[in-house]
Amino acid sequence: MNRLQGMQLFAAAARLGSFSEAGRQSGLSPASVSRIIGDFEATLRVQLFNRTSRSLALTEAGETYLRRIEPILDGIRMADAEAGAFQTRPSGRLRVHSRLMFGNRVLAPLIPAFQAANPEVTVDLLLAERHADLSHYDTAIDVEVRIGSSPDPMLESELILATERVLVASPGYLDRAPPLARPTDLTGHQCLVYRIGTEEPVWRFARDGILEEVSIRALTATNSGEVLRMLALAGHGIALLDDYTVQSDLDTGRLRRILADRAVTNSTFQYGRGIHAVFRRTDYVPAKIRAFIDFFTADRVRTQLRAGSGF
Repeated sequence: MNRLQGMQLFAAAARLGSFSEAGRQSGLSPASVSRIIGDFEATLRVQLFNRTSRSLALTEAGETYLRRIEPILDGIRMADAEAGAFQTRPSGRLRVHSRLMFGNRVLAPLIPAFQAANPEVTVDLLLAERHADLSHYDTAIDVEVRIGSSPDPMLESELILATERVLVASPGYLDRAPPLARPTDLTGHQCLVYRIGTEEPVWRFARDGILEEVSIRALTATNSGEVLRMLALAGHGIALLDDYTVQSDLDTGRLRRILADRAVTNSTFQYGRGIHAVFRRTDYVPAKIRAFIDFFTADRVRTQLRAGSGF
């Protein structure tokens, strides 16, 4: 027997004075209610009701038990309602993880607008240059904004912004540097490389279904995209960056795009394109996560992102 069901039916029958009415509210027959409450009394080893063919009355033990469990049942109803609200109304603490450059230049300026639209949500923005481990439920992160989707079947990925990686350099650097017509020409150039770990950098190019890899000798390596952008603007060499981070620099001519007839990445083409919101796969996505994704995929916000607003 479900103990909670026994408590709930007992309280309903006591409040309504009838097994039939308690059953009607619960979708059960009077006989089922009588049986369940009888089993509940047997479990407690006490009689809760005095029954006759015409009336139903609480025993002294039943009155005492009812006084004790009514606050408990009220608390359970409130807890159920509060838990359900997380699915229907964005609320609570949302813990967002992102790479430093995207977090600083894109997420941080837009979070006030997100919170204005969702005033019951508080945001913790956590920035680091490595992916968060979302595969375990003891991880504190709710959603990670990352470049590329996730191949992990336990995670869900939703595209926030279609992007591509681009090779860029300043006009001053290109004016004094050797000609650059094909990927292999990069071996004669100063290259600015994003690197985590000790693996030697490789830039991969694709055109018309043909893939080409070039091992890059890094003049400068860093784990900060913002540092790469600053070095490229200073004429220090060629950097591989995401287009949204340098769109305003390209529009104003502070940077020029190189080898634009090819797709390029420093990871893989399968998972390396586009900004995605990544979160745990579940049948019950909390409303706060759904609100965050809906906000950043709205046409108005995507237009801001594509225009490089705030960069």
